[in-house]
Amino acid sequence: MEPIIRAGETYALARDMDRESALRLWFAPEAEVFVAEDERLLGTYRLVENHEGGGAHVANCGFMTDPSAGRRGVGRAMCAHALERAKQRGFRAMQFNFVVSTNSHAVRLWESFGFATVGRLPKAFLHPAHGYVDALVMYRTLENGLHREAP
Repeated sequence: MEPIIRAGETYALARDMDRESALRLWFAPEAEVFVAEDERLLGTYRLVENHEGGGAHVANCGFMTDPSAGRRGVGRAMCAHALERAKQRGFRAMQFNFVVSTNSHAVRLWESFGFATVGRLPKAFLHPAHGYVDALVMYRTLENGLHREAP
């Protein structure tokens, strides 16, 4: 997590965030956290409700892949697992709230899994190399997801 947070290119987190704060955020009680490993940690993702109440049927995930594990299919494997796990938990859709538009690898990956850009937040992210860039809201339904009954 540290190299990704320090780079400041894909997450709207303080680049000087300390370890304890990062772990507290990632492992918050409401999050279900998974890791990908192959003799070492390659990546992690967290699955949560995007919102409470009337939005509790929509999942949200955050993904981080070790930069040295890039182009090995780790992100693809984690996304496939996340979508399946979200269905198992009864979510009916998944939404990414803040995909940095310059993170073209992630945008292409999410699109390959059927996510559509449903919103664009103009110049919402301050990228350390590109300045102010757009953030995307990406969404897809989860076919065969279980129906969560209304209270």
